[in-house]
Amino acid sequence: MVEGLAQADAAVAGCVDAAVWALSEQDLIAALDAAHRLDQRLAAVKLALIRELDGRGTATAHGASSTTVWLRERLHLTITAARRLVDLASTLDTAHPGIRQALADGHVTLDQAQVITDTATTVHTTAGPEAADKAVSLLTDWAGQFDPTHLRKLGTRILEHVAPDLADAATQAALDAEARRATRDRHLTLSTLTDGRLRLTGTLDTETAGLLRAAIDPLSAPSGADDQRSPGQRRHDALADVCRLALRTGELPEHGGDPAHIVVTTNYDELTRQLSRGVLDTGAPLTPDTVRRLACDATILPAVLSGAGQVLDVGRQRRLITGSLRRALVLRDRGCAFPGCDRPPRWCAAHHIHHWADGGPTSLDNAVLLCGHHHRHVHQSDWVVRLGNDGHAEFIPPAWLDPEQLPRRNHYHRRT
Repeated sequence: MVEGLAQADAAVAGCVDAAVWALSEQDLIAALDAAHRLDQRLAAVKLALIRELDGRGTATAHGASSTTVWLRERLHLTITAARRLVDLASTLDTAHPGIRQALADGHVTLDQAQVITDTATTVHTTAGPEAADKAVSLLTDWAGQFDPTHLRKLGTRILEHVAPDLADAATQAALDAEARRATRDRHLTLSTLTDGRLRLTGTLDTETAGLLRAAIDPLSAPSGADDQRSPGQRRHDALADVCRLALRTGELPEHGGDPAHIVVTTNYDELTRQLSRGVLDTGAPLTPDTVRRLACDATILPAVLSGAGQVLDVGRQRRLITGSLRRALVLRDRGCAFPGCDRPPRWCAAHHIHHWADGGPTSLDNAVLLCGHHHRHVHQSDWVVRLGNDGHAEFIPPAWLDPEQLPRRNHYHRRT
């Protein structure tokens, strides 16, 4: 397979710089159809590979918390796209091999395969395997005429074609399936932009959508006749108000041993002169005005940093790797330090590099932030953790994973 894919890769590479301007319109269309069909066949191959890797537990062996997370890092996908591939690979292989074959034959696209899979699963639950097979066959034929959105609409009435005697149950089955899809597809993605702002994207289930609207609608109304904010800006400010209210309740669960809070790093001398900019623990910059406003209602802890940003000393409030020492870790590591992990400081625990039970000291030089999964993984595997010459954590993989054992670092939390 590897050799075959290499040959296909070389053949496709030879087409990248081809003089498409010299092709006739008929040849252009034929080439487009061929490229599209090849894309679908490769999708079938990719799903088969993902299914096998998932079954072998390769992701966990490599230190990832799941195959989805491993794919995100390996193929540079969004977490949503990676999860979709893992779920579809498993379903097509075990429940609906006919859909996988249609994908391999170039008869359906990946999106159409997802729609057919969802519909066939619903039909199987309602009318049994024979009706589900008929539904797959019928929808596969329709896929040559309809896009995924239209195909899904047709799927809601598929029982009228494959099991007319059960058509009365079709509406309820469709509603139940839609509820399951809503539960499965619910997600919220927080994407950090280059200037430190955050883009929110996601899909809320019906209940959560109602909760969000109930919370922000009263705060989204114009504050008066002179309110010049757009509706989108008012919703933004309402969400900020809801977050402030939640933080003030004191009822949010702790993260890493500290109450829920935001951390701003700034220069104290410049703060007193109203000149200092600040940085959140996520790396996002803040203006001097914002820093001073937040400082009005904040606990200020002294910290001494070197010119390179290394933490040299931190005012102490508590013992062990909590309080001021943990804040020093957050300033340095900015999240889980394990390579490829993007989990923020609030999801992390402090790990003793030289185990405390073996006499390791509780100090900044002997600590690193790790999320729950990678904390367990480091304890149970042959990965070696150490601090590099610049004072930042690096991880040496076991020899079976990398014979050269080149040190690896986390780049998700790097600030430039």
